[in-house]
Amino acid sequence: MTSPALAVEVLPAPSIEYAQLSPMLIVFGVAVVGVLVEAFGPARYRYGGQLVLSLGGLAAAFVAVVVLAGTNSSAAVGSVAVDGPTLLLQGTILVVSALAIPLMAQRSTTGVVVGAAAGASSGAGSVGGRKVLDAFASAASTVPGSPAEQNASRAGVVQTEVFPLVMFAVGGMLLFPASDDLLTMFIALEVLSLPLYMLCGLARRRRLLSQEAALKYFLLGAFSSAFFLFGAAFLYGYAGSVQLGEIATAIDAEAGDRTLALIGAGLVSVGLLFKVGAVPFHYWVPDVYQGAPTPITAFMAAATKIAAFGAMLRLFYVALPGLKDDWRPILIVIAILTMVIASVVAITQTDMKRMLAYSSVAHAGFILTGVVAINRAGLSSTMFYLAAYGFSTVGAFAIVTLVRDKSGEVTDMSRWAGLGRRSPLMAGVFALFLLAFAGIPLTSGFVSKFAVFQAAASGGAVPLVIVGVISSAIAVVFYVRVIVLMFFSEPDSDAPTVVIPGIGTTVSIALCVVVTVLLGIFPQPLLDLADQAAAFLR
Repeated sequence: MTSPALAVEVLPAPSIEYAQLSPMLIVFGVAVVGVLVEAFGPARYRYGGQLVLSLGGLAAAFVAVVVLAGTNSSAAVGSVAVDGPTLLLQGTILVVSALAIPLMAQRSTTGVVVGAAAGASSGAGSVGGRKVLDAFASAASTVPGSPAEQNASRAGVVQTEVFPLVMFAVGGMLLFPASDDLLTMFIALEVLSLPLYMLCGLARRRRLLSQEAALKYFLLGAFSSAFFLFGAAFLYGYAGSVQLGEIATAIDAEAGDRTLALIGAGLVSVGLLFKVGAVPFHYWVPDVYQGAPTPITAFMAAATKIAAFGAMLRLFYVALPGLKDDWRPILIVIAILTMVIASVVAITQTDMKRMLAYSSVAHAGFILTGVVAINRAGLSSTMFYLAAYGFSTVGAFAIVTLVRDKSGEVTDMSRWAGLGRRSPLMAGVFALFLLAFAGIPLTSGFVSKFAVFQAAASGGAVPLVIVGVISSAIAVVFYVRVIVLMFFSEPDSDAPTVVIPGIGTTVSIALCVVVTVLLGIFPQPLLDLADQAAAFLR
């Protein structure tokens, strides 16, 4: 007979709801399998296997998100929130990532101007009689221009490890907006960032510029991560917990020195504002966007921004609403500076990727307009904006990958002169994306900006809306300038061509066009979905 004094109470082990974590588990599982394929798989099947594995994993994860629709609970011992905003943002990240994967898989193109020939293969091809390989370095570990790198290029070596790296980044992005405590959020931040640092340095051409971009991104990203972690320590010191809900409860109860909470909130915000590219934490954006391989730029500009703003929404709407009178004025100032400075500086850019980078910074300011509304309309309009912007961004950078000469992609804006005369289809598609960025009616961009401006106005931030409208008018200048350059300027003698893309890239561009137009004409279904998701924020 057991003595009562020796009786031990057996507590149930904490349960981990694997079904609710299934989208993230699928993506991380595919990433691990991709590493094994890279290490042990036959070289001849590695490329096709990685492509099928990545797209299949993203599709399976999206199905898991759909199955979880309507869930409103926590998982992983309360560290992950599975609710409406989480699932909507995860679904958006998975879709735009699936659209970006074919850009990374574009191994070769055919140097024929679109519309001038048909029947080109999506496999091997040439520009000016020379084979065009993918956007990634043949041997990333070699010194740029070294004999080893030249030998790898001549041998046609391709970097298939790009795919598992992307899948690890996607896994971190799925976890980032779902994080319900600061430590999980920090882990997600690092998991999504580290693969991106490596991917930015893998450009086949302009290797030194690519490696410089990767180093800048890594160093500044490390600083921002340190700010985030230091801020999390302050908030833990104030609330005695890293759980977002418990931090909010401690703030409402005024459990400690309010200054400690303000310092922590400010430092954590710096880490997130860096990730979204808001002024004054935006200096990495143009250099990294320009130096990184363009398919990676498309992936970062769309998916990373969605994930980072999702985490920001969870921080401000769940953990820090009690401090809104303190952080809201600062965030309004940051939004104003971001919109105005980025819109003005973009006018002076002469490189297409840098212009789109400053456009991305400006859009970060527009999205912040919805964040500072701090109401249900602000939450839903921000999620709608992120979804619409993600599709247009992937489509725009996809077009940039197709404008080439014998040396590769052409991003010098002056050399795009007359592109609309030589390739009216692709130039017209690119013009559509630019008009969407500008917020022209009948495009997704117009509905997005109208939604966030309306939410901000209802939240009492009317001056911010006025500045947003003025910034949108300024932004029209540099978007229209590119359209005029393409359709109303004479082409140079050495003008680049628009190559015929592979099937995957064609499908990605077509889907981006369809979504951009549909969300401009029939936005209500997605607006309603975002509004329903906003009602279930935990």
